[in-house]
Amino acid sequence: MAERVTYLQVLRTPGALRVFVPALLGRLSLAMVSLALLLAIQDATDSFATAGLLTGTFGLANVAAAPWRARCVDKWGQRRILNLLALGNAGSLCLMACLLFLGVAAILPLAMVAAAAGGSTPPLGASMRVLWAALTPSGVVRTRAYSVDAVAEELTFTTGPVVIAAVMAVSSPLAGLVVSAASMVFGTLGMTSGSVSGKQRGTPHRLPPPERPIRQRGFQPILLVLLGVGVVLGAIEVAVPAYADRQNSVTLAGWLLSAFAAGSAAGGLLYGRHVWRSPLRTRLLVMCILMALGTIVLGMVTSVTATAIILTIVGLFLAPSLITGYLAADSITSPAARTEASSWINTSVNLGAAISASATGILIDQGSSQFALILGGMTALVLSASLAFAIRQPKDSRLENK
Repeated sequence: MAERVTYLQVLRTPGALRVFVPALLGRLSLAMVSLALLLAIQDATDSFATAGLLTGTFGLANVAAAPWRARCVDKWGQRRILNLLALGNAGSLCLMACLLFLGVAAILPLAMVAAAAGGSTPPLGASMRVLWAALTPSGVVRTRAYSVDAVAEELTFTTGPVVIAAVMAVSSPLAGLVVSAASMVFGTLGMTSGSVSGKQRGTPHRLPPPERPIRQRGFQPILLVLLGVGVVLGAIEVAVPAYADRQNSVTLAGWLLSAFAAGSAAGGLLYGRHVWRSPLRTRLLVMCILMALGTIVLGMVTSVTATAIILTIVGLFLAPSLITGYLAADSITSPAARTEASSWINTSVNLGAAISASATGILIDQGSSQFALILGGMTALVLSASLAFAIRQPKDSRLENK
């Protein structure tokens, strides 16, 4: 029965591993690039405010371009668009490394290159979820597939910061940018060369505006609450390296961020194994509130051990929140816009993370890293109120658990 499908059986789906493994290599770049950018720019400029601002610029450009990138993939197919984006992203990261190596410190050129890198980031996660949807039936089996996908992605975020921190520790911060670029190119080309990805040739006709994901009833509150998840994520991604810097240990940042990602991976595994009866929106609300409360507690602790433990607990709710968002996007949008729908989930999270990263960098330079975490958690709680209000409205059967 569907309920008895295991993660191993999902991975054995014909054609799945051929695209899934290289897609993870490409997504490993996303796990490394934020820390690589942050530390490379901070090392070159000696300012966390500048590093946070440019990392935020990268994230904002990623957010701004996401719906259009996804529409291009839906319209023209994965192979053509993802390959072009990967080459543009890798080239921009290498150009950033060259500018920093040459001692360029002016904000404008660095911001332009950061924006180019962010704007050309391939939507590998959304594209892989389209492939999972093509390979698996809806219901419990697809939930298993999305869960294993989210857990594997979180494992890349567990290893990514450690790998990139080690690379920068033994060579230079600029090497991290080059490694991130190489991971993106080889992973994307490997994924799109698979036959399953090649079959996603797009739908040339224009999708009617009423069928756009953003116009679907009940979708906006989901995006708002996931915006809060992004705020928490952005605060943690900047505050944790700053905390490690105060401890005089670059590698500590990698280990602490890995603890956060490991918690998320564990949460995703537990989520996928459970057969849920509660509605998708209710699940999402509860998990986001718990994540926000954990972030507020994180801002109140000071020891390394306590920080690692609380980061792991907060991470437990990250992957389940995203999985639930993806399932909701699947359930209320047209299959012809599936990449765009999934991309909107990432866009909301990335927007919150980009704004939060910029604000957190400024607060850290003023000596308020703990306050930045507390403020991030409180913001997430406020944004959760939008979904709480939506739950009180008449139910949409598409957002019920199947």
